[in-house]
Amino acid sequence: MGRVTERRRVIRVRDGAVTTRPDTLVAEEPLEIRLNGKPLAITMRTPGDDFALAAGFLVSEGVLGAADDVQSIVYCAGATEDGTNTYNVVDVKLAPGVPVPDITLERNVYTTSSCGLCGKASLDAVRTTARFPIADTPPVRLTPELLAGLPDRLRAAQQVFDRTGGLHAAALFSEAGELLDVREDVGRHNAVDKLVGRALQDSRLPLSRAVLLVSGRASFELAQKAVMAGIPVLAAVSAPSSLAVDLAAETGLTLVGFLRGPNMNVYAGDERIALHTGV
Repeated sequence: MGRVTERRRVIRVRDGAVTTRPDTLVAEEPLEIRLNGKPLAITMRTPGDDFALAAGFLVSEGVLGAADDVQSIVYCAGATEDGTNTYNVVDVKLAPGVPVPDITLERNVYTTSSCGLCGKASLDAVRTTARFPIADTPPVRLTPELLAGLPDRLRAAQQVFDRTGGLHAAALFSEAGELLDVREDVGRHNAVDKLVGRALQDSRLPLSRAVLLVSGRASFELAQKAVMAGIPVLAAVSAPSSLAVDLAAETGLTLVGFLRGPNMNVYAGDERIALHTGV
């Protein structure tokens, strides 16, 4: 799949000088995810890692928990009326015996901002359906100094961002600060799904010794995805939402926001951070 970026003509104005030139933009296309042949969801994404994206989305929905749950993931041939393949429709076929969720127009899901659930209903849904309760024993223990160095390492790994400036990124680090994986996408939730989906495909779930770092804010949806993958620590370079903080407190997730150099806010799960507090 070579559709990560596209070229467009742009008029540039710099200090009063006007020029025209081609510009590199991040690609954005819809991806329809089908489950056993039935439409399930549509997300706007940057093409690439589509199978991992679909798998990760289904982990966050509570449908998948192991690589063996998947029989196949394929692009749907003849996705258009004229029979051409757009590579924008993916069908996930579950392995025999894996429960198929009820797919209706009013799906009982809890992951997206459009699901119609909020507050306590959302928190209860995640807590009761998470396959991998956060159970890092012994607990992951991180120093502020280790956390402080992660954003620069994530930024250095953003290859497409360097060319377009238009992508979110998510990365997995070990508790020792080793970069394990990084994914980019026009949607921050998609970048996380690609990470989690790749981990599922490689039989690495739950990610009970990993740190998830996201390049933007920490929404409820991203916190939920971390919890569903068994990740004990979520860090973001920007702010968390109130519901993300509530979910972290409910599930035992360590949530760090405004991670910028040596500065950070710890909103929940401070027992995993080796802090030296003063009065």
